[in-house]
Amino acid sequence: MSVPDDIDQLLNTPAEALRPPAPARPSLWKREFPYLLILVLAAGGAGWVSLTREPIVRYWDVVAIVVAAVGIIEGWADAGERGGRWRLIWTQAAHWGAFLIAMNLVFLPSMQAVLTTDALSLTVLLLLALGTFVSGIHTDSPLMAANGVFMGLCVPAIAWLDQTALIATLVIVVLAAGAGLFFWLRRRYLG
Repeated sequence: MSVPDDIDQLLNTPAEALRPPAPARPSLWKREFPYLLILVLAAGGAGWVSLTREPIVRYWDVVAIVVAAVGIIEGWADAGERGGRWRLIWTQAAHWGAFLIAMNLVFLPSMQAVLTTDALSLTVLLLLALGTFVSGIHTDSPLMAANGVFMGLCVPAIAWLDQTALIATLVIVVLAAGAGLFFWLRRRYLG
């Protein structure tokens, strides 16, 4: 085969065959796992506090650090080279440092004196949601920002469910007592 034949063969090869293979995209599970982890950690913390009625300060600190790490990982590819990546790390560290300070201020004894445990946890969850949303804006990650919005919407939902659970429990107890009384009276007087 001579050089002109190679050129003819190259010119007659479809363009698709000449392109390098596209890099394999990670599965949906791998792409969404960090965001699901954040939601599970946030919901787990809120649920734990609702059950135990005790603040879990260090847990929220760990969740904030996990969200910061996800933000850095998410923005890493778009940060460019060394200077952009250091800027990403620095801005995320400063961002989450400020939110960690704010979250820990909520747990000061003076705040615990005026807020219930549920209110403290919902406030921390709201701060975490706001931090996640702003982190998504800074790292140009729509999924991170959406995660923050979802977490923020969970705050009033959790508060409503907490109140509704008490009312629902009361209604169930009254209905069960009424049904028990009905069946007891029916059995006693109707045989």
